[in-house]
Amino acid sequence: MITQLKMALVVLLALASAQAAALEIVATASSLGALAREVAGPGATLTVLAGPDRDLHQLQAKPSMIRHLRDADLVVALGAELESGWLPAAISGAANPNIQPGKPGYFEAAAQVELLETGGAADRAMGDVHPVGNPHLDLDPLRMAAVGQALAARLGQLDPAGAAGYRQRADAFTTQVRARVAEWNKTLTGAPGAVLYHRDAIYLLSRFGVPLLGVIEPVPGVPPTGRQLSELTRALKDSRGVILFTPYQSPQAPQALARDLGWQAIQLPLEPPVDADGEGYLAHIGRWVAALASVR
Repeated sequence: MITQLKMALVVLLALASAQAAALEIVATASSLGALAREVAGPGATLTVLAGPDRDLHQLQAKPSMIRHLRDADLVVALGAELESGWLPAAISGAANPNIQPGKPGYFEAAAQVELLETGGAADRAMGDVHPVGNPHLDLDPLRMAAVGQALAARLGQLDPAGAAGYRQRADAFTTQVRARVAEWNKTLTGAPGAVLYHRDAIYLLSRFGVPLLGVIEPVPGVPPTGRQLSELTRALKDSRGVILFTPYQSPQAPQALARDLGWQAIQLPLEPPVDADGEGYLAHIGRWVAALASVR
């Protein structure tokens, strides 16, 4: 009898593992891919639609995206209209009823946490604006930990047999994040501040109380004019800070500003490597923290 019960337990565990392994997750960005990989664990299949060298504002729906979405159980997006130029078209093309907005298979990180810069104008003539809030929340590790908890709940809804494992992995990631944030708070105490090319790192600056000294593109998504750059230079003269920009942003303006101010301009990817897990995501945040702390 005991042998039979053991056999039944083995079969149930095998079925549970098989169900978890069946989940196919598609993430729009590699930061979300890292989070999904950490929380879902090795049983799930994960695809990231845009690598760290791509600007999520500027993508277009492609057949390869549609193929991945066609069989997905869950889409994980940043939301707040960041992917609005291409993700709805790709989901529509995939004709997968399980991942439509409002279904359990559609998950937006921005819907899980409080956003910064909400209530802006909804006029595209003013550039890449996001009236519901700034969507670049993935540079805030504590918000990402909260998103991880919500993601674990969603995965558990899709795969009840794996729910406990998802919760445990999300809890472990949250513990890691809190420990690292405590270290980074000490590292960034007294950091003079940063100039950003785009308002894509404000969550990181806000989390650690680092001043935002200026933004190179005064209109989101529109390069600065020479006059605007000169005005920024005059405003920052005799102050200290660091200029941060990403690989898909033109280095011309950041480097000119750095030369005129005698500052350092540092190029950093906005997203971690496409194969990153939770530790890879934290290493990515660590690079941004080190850049902010490089000026004293």
